[in-house]
Amino acid sequence: MIALKYILLIVCSYLLGSVNFARILSKNVMHGDITKSGSGNPGTMNMLRTYGFKAGALTLVLDALKGVIPALVGYFLFGGDGSNAAYVGLYVGGLSAVVGHCFPVFYKFKGGKGVACVLGVFAVARPIAVLIFFVVAFIYLCIFDYASIASFIFITALTIIEAFRFRGDMTIALLLFVLFFLTFFMHRSNVFRLLIGKENKVNLISSLKKLGKKKKKS
Repeated sequence: MIALKYILLIVCSYLLGSVNFARILSKNVMHGDITKSGSGNPGTMNMLRTYGFKAGALTLVLDALKGVIPALVGYFLFGGDGSNAAYVGLYVGGLSAVVGHCFPVFYKFKGGKGVACVLGVFAVARPIAVLIFFVVAFIYLCIFDYASIASFIFITALTIIEAFRFRGDMTIALLLFVLFFLTFFMHRSNVFRLLIGKENKVNLISSLKKLGKKKKKS
């Protein structure tokens, strides 16, 4: 019975993660193709650069929910009582969704980089810590414009906090390591561009100003 629960959780979470909202929004709302715009990555930051703040924010929320829902289901499916077993369920569900986001079966296994989805998983596990480090990453992004580094700060800090919290539990440690490694693996091109000084920037302040101007005009 436990094995069946894990199988169902992994499969359903993966399929949910495979739904790419950046592609859906760009095609059906913006009437474009996010994979052929900007960096080509079907994710929050490319939506922000290409279509503006509203599109980026909506993509962020929807992708985060892909992490929140499987994490919650996994947590309550295996007790929902704050035990390590419940958190194993949380991270199994969350990790499966992130894998689906990065390697979606619906799009020939070509997906996004998973940061927003990981944010959703950690939001269930450590909501206060997520809020704190999200603000830190947001401030960094506003000042320095490097979204990839903001993502690294966020993911690294939360992984360390969770690893310390569950020190001694090798199963959770392994799940956290895979989540951490997968995120950095998906950003390998960003790391290379950072090293050679050609990383893409996201001017968040400029996007917010443009949003404000549009509101005034309307």
